[in-house]
Amino acid sequence: MILAVDIGNTNILIGVYEGDELVGNWKMITKNEKTSDEYGISILNLLSFSNIDHKKIKSAIVSSVVPNVMHSFENTLKKYFNIDPVVVGPGVKTGITIMTENPKEVGADRIVGLVAAHELYSKGGAVIVIGFGTATTFDVINERGEYRYGITSPGIQISAEALWQRTAQLPKIEIKKPDSILAKNTVTSMQAGLIYGYIGQVEYIIKKIKEEMNNEKIRVVATGGFGRLISDETSEIDIFDSLLIFKGLKIIHDKNKR
Repeated sequence: MILAVDIGNTNILIGVYEGDELVGNWKMITKNEKTSDEYGISILNLLSFSNIDHKKIKSAIVSSVVPNVMHSFENTLKKYFNIDPVVVGPGVKTGITIMTENPKEVGADRIVGLVAAHELYSKGGAVIVIGFGTATTFDVINERGEYRYGITSPGIQISAEALWQRTAQLPKIEIKKPDSILAKNTVTSMQAGLIYGYIGQVEYIIKKIKEEMNNEKIRVVATGGFGRLISDETSEIDIFDSLLIFKGLKIIHDKNKR
């Protein structure tokens, strides 16, 4: 069995593969102050609850954009699983080429998503990968597996928090699409502006990428927390895959364990 972990700014995603099947996956809040023992006990409890024998886990892969967490997490894997994990970063085989001006700046999670989209969904062509996380990222990989361009915007949660934190009379709201953009009260007016405005932003960025690349046939793949909410409302997104990160981690793991 393989433990696949993506450590993000907001959440830690944990999955277990048995062969090519993802047999379990969970989400934990990212907290810098946790010790390796706290992570270890949490993971063991999750595995036990899902009737997965932790002793069968013989390998692991980790991607992270939170350096402060990595020391504790790597110690967790060594102490509780006796595993030295594959860590997504320089020197790790991915099957794609990072050709941005500073490849070291590219987040590991973005690389993992690109790997999965290129191998699973490109059909030999270019792909735009949208990650709806703490930030919303738009990454472009061409038919040769070269990553050259990326766009980063505030995530929908950040946008919502800015509304109620920076304005004295606006309340904290649930992030959901109202029945109509024609809002009749404060809450639905905020929801309408947030959701429909975000859909418009996503559509414009996708269209602008296609225009500047002179390629209207680029496939668009989305993933991440609010990805389903947005992708259901636009025809510009071809595929939503909530498990894209896990699939990318498995692909990279296999390339480095052959």
